[in-house]
Amino acid sequence: MLTDTPHGILIVAKAPVPGQVKTRLTTSISEVAAADLAAAAFLDTLETALSVCSVVVAMTGRLEAAMRRADIGTYLRHATVLAQRGSTFGERLQNAHHDAVHVLNGAVFQVGMDTPQITPVQFRTALTTLSATDSVLGPAADGGWWGLGLHNARGADTLRDVPMSSAHTGAATRAALEGCGLRVRELAMLTDVDHAEDIDVVARRCAPGSRFAAAAAVLEPSS
Repeated sequence: MLTDTPHGILIVAKAPVPGQVKTRLTTSISEVAAADLAAAAFLDTLETALSVCSVVVAMTGRLEAAMRRADIGTYLRHATVLAQRGSTFGERLQNAHHDAVHVLNGAVFQVGMDTPQITPVQFRTALTTLSATDSVLGPAADGGWWGLGLHNARGADTLRDVPMSSAHTGAATRAALEGCGLRVRELAMLTDVDHAEDIDVVARRCAPGSRFAAAAAVLEPSS
């Protein structure tokens, strides 16, 4: 456990409400199934993060309408939950880093809720690497990024101007961080769940007992 050191994990999450999350998956599966996958991924990520160190969750959406809301609520009792602020995704990321620093007081490693295959070792590697440099960036297979580590939110303000959800988001984020004078160390590449073809790829890399893998195994095509 790393809880005695001044750093922690920030999870940026959206309440997994059908029709409001992972809508790009609904060309192949139902809105309910897509939201359930998102909930399973969130729970896997949250459980793993809590096994490593202190966790802040920056939330948006109505948890009371979410899939697996009771289980999510149980795990959230062990984290600090903050409301997301901002009108764009970049602004919400920026503000989440600034807000998390007031709780975690130091280095913050941020992930989303769509890489449920992440392991405790990968979290610890990210935090250890961050302790030796200015920032760390975990590239995603689609050209985006799955994780970002910063010290005291330095560099977070660049995120509001980075084009998100594109094949160039990872490169643009790295350029923005380096443009404000930060050294950037890259972590191992992961696949996040943005499209239907990502589901099986990620599920096969999840740990035994993964909620996401179990949910993926029983998916049926949308009618």
